[in-house]
Amino acid sequence: MTDELTLDPTGPVLITGGYGTVGAQLARMTAAEGMPVLLTGRTPERGRALAEELGGEARAWDLSSPTPFRAAVRAVVGAVNDPDDRVLHAAMAAGIPQVDVTRWTARLQRAVTLAAVARATAPVLLSSAWMGGVTSLVAAALAQELGGAERVETAVRWDMSDRAGADSVDFMDRLGIDFETVEDGRRRLTAPLSGARTARIGDDSVRVARIDTPEQYTFPLTLGATTAATRLGFSSPAATRMLLALRGVGFFRWADGERWAPARRSLLYSPGDGGTARLRIDVAHGDDARTATVTDPAGQSHLTAVGGYLGLLRVLGADGAPAPEGVAFPEQHPDPSAALRTLADHGVRVDVEQVGATAGRAAS
Repeated sequence: MTDELTLDPTGPVLITGGYGTVGAQLARMTAAEGMPVLLTGRTPERGRALAEELGGEARAWDLSSPTPFRAAVRAVVGAVNDPDDRVLHAAMAAGIPQVDVTRWTARLQRAVTLAAVARATAPVLLSSAWMGGVTSLVAAALAQELGGAERVETAVRWDMSDRAGADSVDFMDRLGIDFETVEDGRRRLTAPLSGARTARIGDDSVRVARIDTPEQYTFPLTLGATTAATRLGFSSPAATRMLLALRGVGFFRWADGERWAPARRSLLYSPGDGGTARLRIDVAHGDDARTATVTDPAGQSHLTAVGGYLGLLRVLGADGAPAPEGVAFPEQHPDPSAALRTLADHGVRVDVEQVGATAGRAAS
């Protein structure tokens, strides 16, 4: 028996992981737009109060269990990891528009291949670039203003006092794996936590280093970037120094696999009561450049949920710019500046500065 979804244009929006840290906020945004919601996860009892509050339903869909799932829905948003592509397959088979905000680069590449082989007939928006694709939309808006984007650099400040779900530190599992990047038009392998620099992100000076994120794969394909780089640092300088020191002694190379997963994730997974999401995006084209600082006082999970919500509007055509059939990425939005106005409606601030191309690099 297999999972079976059916397209129902008047049905609910299915949100996998719909009562988790990101999913719950996404569910509230969706319900506020007048769309009913169906929230799924391993323990639906945890989501029933939220479902009742929103006038929706909570059901069990454990993606690690062989128990099949069936539902008739309008669209699907993946807010929890889909390691075996069950959600992806079920939605594509039924021609249901879907958004995924959880895939790291290798799984995103696999999803692109699966969608191509299946000849997906509905939009498949792979929106797992940093913070639910918000990074991609901002970069696309800057590139649109400049008329191109040869260089896109992103520097992220991770607020360790912020609320976070268990999946939020999945990138820890990839810190021992080199990843492919494009720099100055040439493909190369990049080591995680390499290229450490100090970046000015808003009012903060943050030590940042390279991590594997999907936008470094997609920007050269979609924006024509000849350099795409994302770096991450922490609100705690001690945490950054610790990770860089662990990289120096080869910890992430030998402490891989499931045996060491709890130890790796415990290094950073200490969610607090709330913090501020802040990141910087630099886009250069020719001799001109723009710098955008993105700030969400409601935190990183809220910013990711906003990104997922914008993706949902896109695949449903509710933002006036419907996504085409098959795979698309958030930066391919035909009017990314309009999408940024929706960010503002949700309390996300984007401050843009015009700078010279050399001065506009995210870190030095």
